[in-house]
Amino acid sequence: MAASLVDSAGGDDRQYGGRITVFVALSCAMAAMGGAIFGYDLGTSGGVSSMSSFLREFFPDVYRRMQGDVHVSNYCKFDSQLLTLFTSSLYIAGLLTALLLSSWFTAQRGRRPSMIVGGVGFLAGAAISGGAVNVYMAILGRALLGVGLGFANQAVLLYLSEMAPARYRGAFSNGYQLTLCLGSLAANVINYGADKIAGGWGWRLSLGLAGIPAALFTLGAVFLPETPNSLVQQGADRGEVRALLQKIRGMDAVDAELNDIVAASVAGTGGLRLFLTRRRYRPQLAVAVLMPAFTQLNGINAIGFYAPALLRTIGMGESLALFSTVITVAIYTASTVVFMLAVDRFRRRTLLIAGSLQMLASEILIGAVMAVELGDEGGMGRGWAVALFVLIGVYVAGYSWSWGPMTWLVPTEVFPLEVRSAAQSVAVASGFVFTIFVAQGFLAMLCRMKAGLFFFFAGWIVVMTGFVYWFLPETKGMPIEQIGKVWREHWFWGKVVGVDEIQASGRCEKEKSDENL
Repeated sequence: MAASLVDSAGGDDRQYGGRITVFVALSCAMAAMGGAIFGYDLGTSGGVSSMSSFLREFFPDVYRRMQGDVHVSNYCKFDSQLLTLFTSSLYIAGLLTALLLSSWFTAQRGRRPSMIVGGVGFLAGAAISGGAVNVYMAILGRALLGVGLGFANQAVLLYLSEMAPARYRGAFSNGYQLTLCLGSLAANVINYGADKIAGGWGWRLSLGLAGIPAALFTLGAVFLPETPNSLVQQGADRGEVRALLQKIRGMDAVDAELNDIVAASVAGTGGLRLFLTRRRYRPQLAVAVLMPAFTQLNGINAIGFYAPALLRTIGMGESLALFSTVITVAIYTASTVVFMLAVDRFRRRTLLIAGSLQMLASEILIGAVMAVELGDEGGMGRGWAVALFVLIGVYVAGYSWSWGPMTWLVPTEVFPLEVRSAAQSVAVASGFVFTIFVAQGFLAMLCRMKAGLFFFFAGWIVVMTGFVYWFLPETKGMPIEQIGKVWREHWFWGKVVGVDEIQASGRCEKEKSDENL
């Protein structure tokens, strides 16, 4: 049977004290700036790749199709593997970084140094992208941005989940998603203005201005404190960690939380091999792989990357398509703020399922409208184009108050400390793999599947809704150090992991915790 939508994640688990201090709020706000850089890139790549001046200089074949010099189907005007490589090169580099470098670096050196390295990668990528003189230089700049993203995604999400008090962890972790939305909104506003700059160099401004959030993020990371979990993992003095934890929580009685952090740290040697091979980590492995995968396969980044191109496909002009994208991202941002207010009031599973249903309905209607109203030639009627734009807004809103922020939040809530960095690298890598698939394949799939592509995405929304209903336990309010309880009590994962192994692990952790008292 499925896990209940209403059962609490609480029970007999120890709840730590603490309040939101100015110290932890400022630290998390600065760390969350990593999301602004990611969001800025999401907004920039889609807008720039639809600008006539950019296409004329780097992708002349696509430009000629858009001008009507070459006759092709409406659905195939932007079909170019080189154009999609411009978008996906960032995620290819991010994937390699997550697999080969950032997991080890974040575990061994800490969250803060990893953020600094990521910021430097962002700065280099922004400089090269803005100054590109040919398409390969532009792709190199995107790849360096990907290196920065590989480090930042690895470290920032861990940082936020470890610094936040357990009962406010949802809102704090959603800071990353909120700054991502704000970064994307800023990028789309800049794209709209840059497109109107005479001389055809506005795209350089859009790409180069990524250096501003990158500089703020890098400079801020230099002054951030390390997390208590990371300090324990690196063998720091217990007194030093207690002092930091007292400052973060705003109270003196932190020994209960500190003991659990220490117990979780010594429960295993950590590392990717441990996470991938130990049976007791099967549930976390499934979450690490499937949550990011579903987030991409529902089609949101296809719209995020290529919304201006998609809107131009249905007959909108260049400027109107960019302006419409600004409105869509504004809806995205507003819905994310709603999520921040709701995340710690409602259960994770409830929000995920409700958002999925909203996305499913709008995705089916988007496909139906395009199938009926948009053929290979000619445009779409104005009324239908407006209806399609509204449906995209409804779809984006459903995603942004459910799967968007939850994809970052839920994995960080279920990873135990001893494998947390390795597990996060798997989640980041899974996100990159499926982002590459969508970024590289969407325009080609749109050309060949036409409106059917949106029914393909709708099918995946059905699958991911079923995953949440049957296989994802509730994690709201559960201290990270005690998350093993939810797997022990789950109808399916309890059988996969083995009750005896979990109970033995729990006894071992309790004994080690008692030794530290």
